[in-house]
Amino acid sequence: MSQQRRNDGRSKSLDNGLAVRAAAARAIAPVITGKKSLNDLDEHQVVARDRGLFKELCFGTCRTLPRLEALAGKLLEKPFKTRDADIQALLLVGIYQLLYLRVPAHAAVGETAGAARLLSKAWATRVLNGCLRRLQRESTALQAEVDRDPAVALLHPRWWVKTLRQAWPDDWRSICEANNQPGPMTLRVNRRYGDREMYLERLDSPGARLCPHAPDGLTLEAPCDVAELPGFREGHVSIQDEAAQLAAVLLGPVIAPRPGARVLDACCAPGGKAAHLLELFDIDLQAIDSDDARLARVEDTLARLGLSASLAHGDATGRDWWDGTAFDAILLDAPCSGSGVIRRHPDIKRLRRPSDIAKLAEVQARLLDNLWPLLAPGGTLLYATCSVLPEENADQVQAFLERTPDAEVTTPSGLAWGRPAGAGRQLLPSPDSHDGFFYARLRKGTA
Repeated sequence: MSQQRRNDGRSKSLDNGLAVRAAAARAIAPVITGKKSLNDLDEHQVVARDRGLFKELCFGTCRTLPRLEALAGKLLEKPFKTRDADIQALLLVGIYQLLYLRVPAHAAVGETAGAARLLSKAWATRVLNGCLRRLQRESTALQAEVDRDPAVALLHPRWWVKTLRQAWPDDWRSICEANNQPGPMTLRVNRRYGDREMYLERLDSPGARLCPHAPDGLTLEAPCDVAELPGFREGHVSIQDEAAQLAAVLLGPVIAPRPGARVLDACCAPGGKAAHLLELFDIDLQAIDSDDARLARVEDTLARLGLSASLAHGDATGRDWWDGTAFDAILLDAPCSGSGVIRRHPDIKRLRRPSDIAKLAEVQARLLDNLWPLLAPGGTLLYATCSVLPEENADQVQAFLERTPDAEVTTPSGLAWGRPAGAGRQLLPSPDSHDGFFYARLRKGTA
């Protein structure tokens, strides 16, 4: 290889290194300003070979954000102006690389600082370079200093730590620690094409294991691209956390004996639970969601799996979408704080506000009150959230029971998963297993 070709290769690698860091800063800036989540990362143009690094920079930076911001405060002589949130994000990306990734220090510093030019802010190059080099020199002392704040050490905003501690005085620390680890990649095997033991043989993935509680679940030792999963495109397997798969376990005994049962999935996006029910049972499924973009994802999911349901745009706090025919079963996977899935959506740490919890609880109550009359006598409503907060879970269901005389609790007792929580069952996030989730099963009286 000629010297010219070697130099061209190095130049291209450098350009890509600058570009991926600039892209990460653009994605993170709206998160730290509270304007946008990480849900639209695919909108950012990054070369294929750097997609993995790009996502790691975005998710990892948001996961460790409280600590990174505390360190940035020590490194900067004065804060960046609001209009320079992208440069603030770039500094956080640089700190994350130096402390948490096996990126060569010269690349973490040089390419992060250089990326400021791609953001049309060349003036910031010197500032970023100086901050990151200082962190290299004083890393141990600076980290010890910021970690004196327990919330910083636990990588959670102070209000989140307080809220979790009040809800789970014996478990709050382990919940925080679980939130700080990426969730495992769990599969749901489509039983129409064989059981999970058969798929495990097809998968040929060392370390893959059967989920202990979800009968169709497999957890991989390490995540992979879905394109590498045998039969994914053909609908033989889907990605779904073990806790989310338990909705079908709880609804199965109710709808399996009733072929053609009319079932409502009231807040259906992104469609995993609806698809699981359709894979397992002969049901007439109506699925609604108030977000057109998310409803399109449900349609894509069902199309890949070769399944069909009646999909409609609709707000489950109203009834303009309902045809007047009662349902035999309703799945209400209610909008919530997401406190049980922070490890998969670390931007929740920044985007959620303390005042949101009461507002969400109000919406959940309205959903319960609006949907209950749509249930046929003897029918079942399964209330679910991906939350660990009692206000959204046990307390919410208890308040509903107190104002709803014909509601009877049928949540099974003695289950091998979760723990009793009022009328329901609470799962807390487990580092190598399921997300945090809550379920309560209610039956409507016939009298």
